[in-house]
Amino acid sequence: MTQTLKSPSSTRRLLIAISRWFDNESTEPLNDEHNRQIDWPRSVPFILMHVAAVAVFWVGTSPVAVLIAIGLYALRMFAITGFYHRYFSHKAFRTSRLVQFFFAMVGASAVQRGPIWWSSHHRHHHVHADEIDDAHSPVQHGFFWSHVGWFLCRINFNARSELVKDWLRYPELRFLDRFDTVVPALLAVSLYGLGVWLSIGRPDLGTNGPQMLVWGFVISTLALYHATFTVNSLAHVWGQRRYSTRDASRNNAVLAFFTLGEGWHNNHHHYPAAARQGFFWWEVDPTYYLLKLMETLGLVWELKGLPEGLRERRRTSIENPEDHSSIEP
Repeated sequence: MTQTLKSPSSTRRLLIAISRWFDNESTEPLNDEHNRQIDWPRSVPFILMHVAAVAVFWVGTSPVAVLIAIGLYALRMFAITGFYHRYFSHKAFRTSRLVQFFFAMVGASAVQRGPIWWSSHHRHHHVHADEIDDAHSPVQHGFFWSHVGWFLCRINFNARSELVKDWLRYPELRFLDRFDTVVPALLAVSLYGLGVWLSIGRPDLGTNGPQMLVWGFVISTLALYHATFTVNSLAHVWGQRRYSTRDASRNNAVLAFFTLGEGWHNNHHHYPAAARQGFFWWEVDPTYYLLKLMETLGLVWELKGLPEGLRERRRTSIENPEDHSSIEP
């Protein structure tokens, strides 16, 4: 007999999925190594975030709401690119535990899960880049899967803890991973409160709670989502290949603009440990410039550079977007 949603096992699965909106360790794992199905019940908040953007036609706009949205986009993008990626995933520099936790919280507010989960899957990506085991390779699995499908499926729900043992010893990072909706929820509530406060104290600014929530949280987060996701999807199919890496990574100035330097993706796959991804002066890398500023202020240190001679190593004869060649080091 075909199992329906009202059967005990289906109901239990639904309740587990909903409970994991709030606590990622509330129950035993649902996923297994073969389950590539999208977990639709748990995907509901992600879908609703996109639906909520339609509310912009009702809440309207104001300069202050748009500026807050842009500012939160830039701040959270830096937390993702500078810390989730270059620090937690690649250890491209060192910092204090306080700064580490602060930017882990800012990164968590981007609604891209916690730093342990994020870095574990990114490390796995570099081990298997554009191979069949790469969770988000557009070459192997297509554009939709590489852009959004991979993190909505059951197989990738859990962190690959064996790859991030260095971060598991920090209880504050484990908290952010387990309760990854806490920080985004606090940001959303704070933005709504800010809008209400401004509507009372500064009515001339023309904003209010719903407008600030939609622009500052919903629209800003959606822009952040899809700009970040393009590094997994478009940066492996669109752009130029300076280096003959074993994957299909590309350099793309357009993506680099929206992702604060992450679009120099072929450079990054050539030498992932570097804190700087724009290897040449004309490859603008705002994330690196901000890290250098933080280094000057003593907030981070030991930024890893590109080893001498490596910038010219494994260069393709021409930076050709169709060049998939692979040369042994």
